Amino acid sequence: MKIFFKWLRIALGPFLLLWELITRPQGLVRTPAQQALVDASTRSLVLYQFKTCPFCMKVRQEMARLSLTIAKRDAQHDEKNRSALIAAVGKPKVPCLQITHDSGKVEWLLDSKAIMAYLQGRFAS
Repeated sequence: MKIFFKWLRIALGPFLLLWELITRPQGLVRTPAQQALVDASTRSLVLYQFKTCPFCMKVRQEMARLSLTIAKRDAQHDEKNRSALIAAVGKPKVPCLQITHDSGKVEWLLDSKAIMAYLQGRFAS
């Protein structure tokens, strides 16, 4: 069964990525000064993802809608990123947003809905 889904992901992956590109939402327009502040705030965020994961795609679409530049880490093919994710949350579950607070405390947010709610709450205005 695992092999079936792997082959399905390989076959459908390019189409999913094309669909993501075609349906990418228009980004939120901010003044250059506002965007600079948002960009500075997003430097403390990292999204651990699988490129063709539908839930990761939803989060990336929300990032595009909010005009957010958040570092993305491939936790599927990059063993270093995968190991970091497993060490932090116990399993390679994506999407996962790593939030580094000003105090240096690191928080890991799992689940696409929770991540999108966090991003909307912090950056939608």
